[in-house]
Amino acid sequence: MKQSQLFTKTQKKAPRDEESINAILLQRGGFIYKEMAGVYSFLPLGLRVLNKVADIIRDEMNKIEGQEVALSVLQPKGLWQKTGRWNEGIGKDVMYKCEGGEVGLGPTHEEMLTDIVKHHIQTEKDLPVAIYQIQAKFRKESRAKSGLLRGREFPMKDLYSFHVSDKDFKEYYKRVKQAYLKVFERCGLEAIVTEASGGEFSKEYSHEFQVLSEAGEDLITFCQKCHFSQNKEITDSKAGDKCPKCSSVLRQEKSIEVGNIFTLGTKYSQALGAFFTSRDGKKKPVVMGCYGLGLSRLIGTIVEVFHDKDGIIWPSETAPFQAHLIALPSADGKTAKQILTMSEKIYKDLSSQGIEVLFDERENKSAGEKFADADLIGCPYRLVISEKTLEKNSLELKKRNEQKLKLIEIAQLPALLGL
Repeated sequence: MKQSQLFTKTQKKAPRDEESINAILLQRGGFIYKEMAGVYSFLPLGLRVLNKVADIIRDEMNKIEGQEVALSVLQPKGLWQKTGRWNEGIGKDVMYKCEGGEVGLGPTHEEMLTDIVKHHIQTEKDLPVAIYQIQAKFRKESRAKSGLLRGREFPMKDLYSFHVSDKDFKEYYKRVKQAYLKVFERCGLEAIVTEASGGEFSKEYSHEFQVLSEAGEDLITFCQKCHFSQNKEITDSKAGDKCPKCSSVLRQEKSIEVGNIFTLGTKYSQALGAFFTSRDGKKKPVVMGCYGLGLSRLIGTIVEVFHDKDGIIWPSETAPFQAHLIALPSADGKTAKQILTMSEKIYKDLSSQGIEVLFDERENKSAGEKFADADLIGCPYRLVISEKTLEKNSLELKKRNEQKLKLIEIAQLPALLGL
């Protein structure tokens, strides 16, 4: 992509109505556009990041036998009445309901998917099955703030699993937990598996995946040496106490919840008639689990964790482009033309090798403006062609998360990028 053709432009000033780092930097960089409180549109750069995150999630869900579907956003009142949620809990508090009150916009999809599954599962041989989607969710969020961390409309991956027994469910639950950790690792984040309340979904503990950040609204008490971590809602421990698992000193810090997994049991299968016939001929309700992960919240978390005073620092797998190629202007017309010609060649060569490049070939921008844009947008590598580098048949390479510069031969570039 040539930067002159990118319809969005960077902004020097922060939006007046935003306080969170992710909202400020993503809007200044031209990744998102704020429509109203808690509602953002994804622009070309933002959509590239969103698609990268979706691809990571999709890859890891497919590895644990998840099958992808696309369910309707419109939720029929009748299904929610069967589970008692139309006028209670999430159905009462956060569901947007259309005029007439017969249809709601999906904040979650337990009812709808369970209703579908019951028409395709007859015997024990049809189980287990895991089904997921990546889709917009809608919730009447009274505290819509913090940019992408808390929205009223947001893309979410929700996976639901269906099993013959608690034992089979628990085994799959462990696999999902590991798959989630892999997703966050690939996004550059270190997530802490944290015990939390099951809420309206389950009487048992659920598990949240928390990322330490001052921008977080959660408070977790955790141990750095073992895998103990609890949300403030359920813990009796506090900072300085001994860990009940290993006796190490506990810490307590603010964090962002980037995903959660729940035990559903047979609540929805019994209410909606999702039964199967076991080997001994008995009719039994399907055992269920659900597993949520907000894509936009994940993107917001990445920005909160990876940024500096100049802009975003994208981890490699989530970056809109791997490299930001900059052709610096020259006062000498002949040299300026040579710089642009060489830059064009590098851009085409890298692109032909599958390396995603944002090429700043703009002639009306100073070196300072181009560097500021590169830092704000935050691609992992900045490549600079200038009069000085051209004389040595080289270019200047700088990693976004490092200060040092390297002058390298142009021919060495693909190998150094490791792409």
